[in-house]
Amino acid sequence: MNLFYIVTIIIAYYLTKSTLTYEVPAQWKNPLRWMMISAIVLLTLNTVSLLHNGLHKILSLSMVAGMIFVIFKYPELKRGRPMVYAWLPVIILWLLDSLIAYFLPATYNSWEDYLDVAMVFAFIWAVSLWVVNNRQKKALEIEKVKSLEKEQEFKATSAMKAALEVQVNDRTAALTKQKNELQRTLNELKSAQNQLIHAEKMASLGELTAGIAHEIQNPLNFVNNFSEVSNELLDEMNEEIEKGDLEEAKAIARDIKVNLEKIAHHGKRADAIVKGMLMHSRNNAAQQSPTDLNALADEYLRLSYHGLRAKDKSFNANFKADLAADLPKANVVPQDIGRVLLNLINNAFYAVNECAKQYREAGKEGYAPMVVVASSIIKDKGIDKAKIIVADNAVGIPNAVQSKIFQPFFTTKPTGEGTGLGLSLSYDIIKTHGGELLVDNHAGKDNPAIDERTPVTNKGTVFIIILPFENTVSLPNKTAAAPNKRTKNTRLEDFKNKPK
Repeated sequence: MNLFYIVTIIIAYYLTKSTLTYEVPAQWKNPLRWMMISAIVLLTLNTVSLLHNGLHKILSLSMVAGMIFVIFKYPELKRGRPMVYAWLPVIILWLLDSLIAYFLPATYNSWEDYLDVAMVFAFIWAVSLWVVNNRQKKALEIEKVKSLEKEQEFKATSAMKAALEVQVNDRTAALTKQKNELQRTLNELKSAQNQLIHAEKMASLGELTAGIAHEIQNPLNFVNNFSEVSNELLDEMNEEIEKGDLEEAKAIARDIKVNLEKIAHHGKRADAIVKGMLMHSRNNAAQQSPTDLNALADEYLRLSYHGLRAKDKSFNANFKADLAADLPKANVVPQDIGRVLLNLINNAFYAVNECAKQYREAGKEGYAPMVVVASSIIKDKGIDKAKIIVADNAVGIPNAVQSKIFQPFFTTKPTGEGTGLGLSLSYDIIKTHGGELLVDNHAGKDNPAIDERTPVTNKGTVFIIILPFENTVSLPNKTAAAPNKRTKNTRLEDFKNKPK
């Protein structure tokens, strides 16, 4: 309740100062001063524990309530209303906190953190309104001084007014003309930019058409084939019903139901492919902001693991985050970089899980699935950059398909497991941030996920993200199209050998 004394002192002091500038009548000066002195005395007595706790609460609440009452009752004190509005949330929250703590202690324990957060925001609100009010007051005082100066200047220069008005009108007309010309030029540039963006979108969509057609044709073939078979089965079922063989008709109906389930499954596959295509060509309206890449990597590592565990209770893998403590914040779009990390980590967990299944089916032991996410600082052309790796100790990517993994709609997963847009989108996002996405499929012992429990035949896969800390590249409205073919990046060894 000491807060109520402090609020009373602040508001009384503020109104007392306003009496000096005649914004509050002078007859209020002494009552306000005595109010402020009384609050200071009571605050001091309570601080040294000379005031009974119950009496202290009644006096503090009565004092602040009385201050608010007179401010809103007497129009001449309306100067203090902004201060009341500023501190009212704090007063209400403090009172609510005390009431809940006294009458509902069990509820208070569960709501204490929320009330503390609300109190912090209320203090920020009060301080902000106080600062704004002071600035407005100063601005008004400056405006008053300027107004007096202008009035004196106007009286002294009334003879020159007509000439100055003519000059001002001429200058205004010239500026208006220049503004119209600049606006017309800007509109033309925007129109040209829109045309270029539209042309780029059309070119990108045309480039993806072949991949989309190939990928979506597979589930459509299933839908068409099962539809034809179901139609034939319906004819057979009608014949059996006419013959009176209901058992055979029921068996055919069960087959039709299975076919319909398969049609729905492959229809959902086609729907997922179309959604992935739309995501690939979506507009990117997110804003860049300084982002803690370590926190982002650690969050999505755990999110991926627990998400996969929720879907498949049999899934299990070891994971580790080896993050550089001195990694600065990077100017990126956190949602997009998070999508990249989640995609790479999901792929790593998928790979080690499939590898573990192969070992179990072959009756082999000694394989411990491991996924590692690590970060460090490297120098590239004299510039500090962030290096993030996502490593696994699975069997790796076949050499024959390594150069195709960043192509849209290309996937190494079985049919129905993925659309092939994950790595393509990840590549595009990193490129738009001025970085690089690399893959090292022959890491061997350099792979941090490889340890003594990993069979010697496993070399795993390491994906490497290189990002500048200060990204000056303007993110376009559309992510750049991934190359049709990526050859093995010759800079991998350079990045591996650079100092951390």
